[in-house]
Amino acid sequence: MRNIKEILRMSWESKLSSRQIARSCGCSHTTILDIQKRAAAAGLKWPLPENIDETTLERMLYPKLTRQLAKKAEPDFNYIHRELRKHKSVTLMLLWQEYRAQHENGLMYSQFCDRYRRWRQKVDVCMRQYHRAGEKMFVDWAGQTIPIFDPKTGKSQDAYIFVAVLGASSYTYAEAFLSQELPKWISAHRNAFNYFQGVPEIIVPDNLKTGVTKPCYYEPVINPTYQEMAEHYGTAIIPARVRKPKDKSKVENAVLIVERWILAALRNYTFFSLSELNNAIKDKLEVLNTKPFQKMEGCRRTLFETVEKPALQPLPEQPYVFAVWKKARVNIDYHIQFDFNYYSVPYQLVKEEVEVRGSLHTVEIFYKGKRVASHPRLNKKYHHSTLPQHCPVSHRKYLEWTPSKIVDWAKKIGPKTAELVQKNLNSKGTPVQRYRSCLGMIRLGNNYPSERMEAAAERALLCNAISYRSLKSILEKGLDQTELPKRGNRPPVEHENIRGSSYYGNREGVHPLC
Repeated sequence: MRNIKEILRMSWESKLSSRQIARSCGCSHTTILDIQKRAAAAGLKWPLPENIDETTLERMLYPKLTRQLAKKAEPDFNYIHRELRKHKSVTLMLLWQEYRAQHENGLMYSQFCDRYRRWRQKVDVCMRQYHRAGEKMFVDWAGQTIPIFDPKTGKSQDAYIFVAVLGASSYTYAEAFLSQELPKWISAHRNAFNYFQGVPEIIVPDNLKTGVTKPCYYEPVINPTYQEMAEHYGTAIIPARVRKPKDKSKVENAVLIVERWILAALRNYTFFSLSELNNAIKDKLEVLNTKPFQKMEGCRRTLFETVEKPALQPLPEQPYVFAVWKKARVNIDYHIQFDFNYYSVPYQLVKEEVEVRGSLHTVEIFYKGKRVASHPRLNKKYHHSTLPQHCPVSHRKYLEWTPSKIVDWAKKIGPKTAELVQKNLNSKGTPVQRYRSCLGMIRLGNNYPSERMEAAAERALLCNAISYRSLKSILEKGLDQTELPKRGNRPPVEHENIRGSSYYGNREGVHPLC
């Protein structure tokens, strides 16, 4: 667009010559003379009315050109922009040719491109983000990996690089891990806080599964372990919007810098352990954070020490202890299953859904945010941890009887009863079966006097009938009150169906018929 208003001001107010005006405006003096003639023909005088701008002046001085441009069909710039983003091979030249195929008297290629670029500048407006000191820490995994080789087998395993950067100072932290799983993700944050010697107000991650269970712009669902870690350190987690990399442009740029200044510098090195790789990253990280800025004084470290570090929140006294959170349904035996083991909860919570927090040494169970049980974590699989206070009264009395207590009870009745109980406990069968059998004998002791119990136990031992059913049968039938059978040498029984020793012969055990 021509600077018509300025040209008319210098012509009519400053009384400059056409050549002087041309040198000032950077155009030819013939153009100045043409504008002066067109302004006089349009009846314009200085000063111009306040409501006349450059666009209005151009329409008044060049009405024919304006009408010609108005007749040109305007391209669909939304469609052009969408096609360029969707297909990498699509060019402005191809889209202009398609446009001219539909509009023979359309814009020429130069005007087509110029108008599209001006439209795009208005659409792709970027908001400049100002980061307050101590406010945000941006985190992400780098796209590139570094191989770690096993010195014995020669096989390699990729190491993933975690990157964290503070918003105000761009102070950067990087560390290598063998996986991107939740324990490593939490450990990376904990190490980053220790490196920064403080905690920011907000953590801005991407919407990865280990951090964000369900992405949402308004109320994202954060992984319970990740949320618990944030609460421990007194910070908040606000994920970036889905498919909006500009929300975390700080860490996107930091990842690019780490890949260029650290990973690229280590490309010719061979690492045989994770600690060896992290030591090399630590040295390169020191170089990166002390590298002077190009457009301002100082470096990342000086800016961090003077501006960012004083604004960070202090670290808690104890670091966060990693714990896994899961949901579980209370079974009818008032136990929940966690990590192949079973832990009791109050029996009133049968069939209810609870939350389980499992750390390295403890298992805690929560119902509606309130802790209802806590157990030491079992190391072996398929074991039970049952607290007496979680059981109903009847079950509680049942569990109070331990094997040693059962034997002590039997000794009070008599030695035969104690011997019977001890044999029962040592007999074959599952521990639960033997345990129940002995508890049944205790119940019999509540219904019969000690003398009868002792006599029945003696008869049961004589017959090697050590079960609860045998003892109960002896007592119910009154066999304990009858005389015990005497043991002694009995004469051999003679019968026609019983073969004697002569039947088998005397030739080294060979049968006579053989």
